[in-house]
Amino acid sequence: MKRGFLTSLPEVFIVSGILLGYIVNYSLSGLPQNMNWRLMLGFAAIPAIAIGFGVTAMPESPRWLVMKGRTDEAKRVLVKVSDSCQEAEFRLNEITKAAALDIGQAASSSNSEWRGQWVWRELLLSPSRPVRRILVAAIGINFFMQASGNDAVIYYCPEVFKDAGIHNKRQLFGVNVIMGVAKASFVLISALYLDKFGRRPLLLLGSIGMAVSLAVLGMGSKFLEHSESKPLWAIIVCILAVCADVSFFSIGLGPITWVYSSEIFPLRLRAQGTGLAISVNRLVSGVVSMTFLTISNKITFGGVFLVLSGVMVVGTLFFYFFLPETKSKSLEEVWALFEDKDKSNDGERGGMQMREI
Repeated sequence: MKRGFLTSLPEVFIVSGILLGYIVNYSLSGLPQNMNWRLMLGFAAIPAIAIGFGVTAMPESPRWLVMKGRTDEAKRVLVKVSDSCQEAEFRLNEITKAAALDIGQAASSSNSEWRGQWVWRELLLSPSRPVRRILVAAIGINFFMQASGNDAVIYYCPEVFKDAGIHNKRQLFGVNVIMGVAKASFVLISALYLDKFGRRPLLLLGSIGMAVSLAVLGMGSKFLEHSESKPLWAIIVCILAVCADVSFFSIGLGPITWVYSSEIFPLRLRAQGTGLAISVNRLVSGVVSMTFLTISNKITFGGVFLVLSGVMVVGTLFFYFFLPETKSKSLEEVWALFEDKDKSNDGERGGMQMREI
């Protein structure tokens, strides 16, 4: 199965775009100020136009087409992405059976024909135990992805290093490029090995690594705050800690959040459930990014990084206890993990015992 690799590709390209932006900014930093920012914004229109044309060629999801009764279209899409017509036919039969089961369950629970209007009720008002567990897992991983402060570190990295003692503009942009290279390299490694090692090992490795890196960055920043000489070794330690933090994020939370969120919801709940989880993701990202500088002015950058390290310790515990392994499971089989039907695979779930929710 290559689901993990394929689903993590968006994160690979997002990080590659961030790195390209850093390189362009570094290249433009020597130009006059009345030109460099205009060119930076102008260049950003090029990939946006390319995406606009690319979207027109995107096919619909085969599962969504089956749910809408457009089976022939679903088969044509599956033929394009399968090795043979026989494989496409087999996958279509699996999807059709799962869709019929999901629709039947929803119809029996609502005592009326299912048309999607009961999805929010099943998700939020009267969720079953497996749905509750799925919601907690999906919302939790999206919450900790942004509560880790990764976006804020990327946005305000120059401010952090200015405070650490680096004031040369080109040097600041150079540090950004180094951070971007580290981030892009490790997200690619994660994508390539996600289906081999599984979601849980890489997620736990990444979150533990982030907790340690943020703690080192916090202590290094605190040391520099109280040092008048700003020793070079302390600045290098902080730079390495930032690079380690974004690298561990790219190994774990970066790609795996999107993979996990997309594969744990049953078909009938997938669109709304994933949308709800991603809404939490973007809300927390906005809150953290908008309050990062304000809070750092109160407790210093070092204090903020130590708080974020504590957040990642809590996140690591959450991932260990509430996120089962989904590697090599079909989308239809993942549901059984949250129902606890697959008792024989407890070892495969990494020793995790899901708590009563």
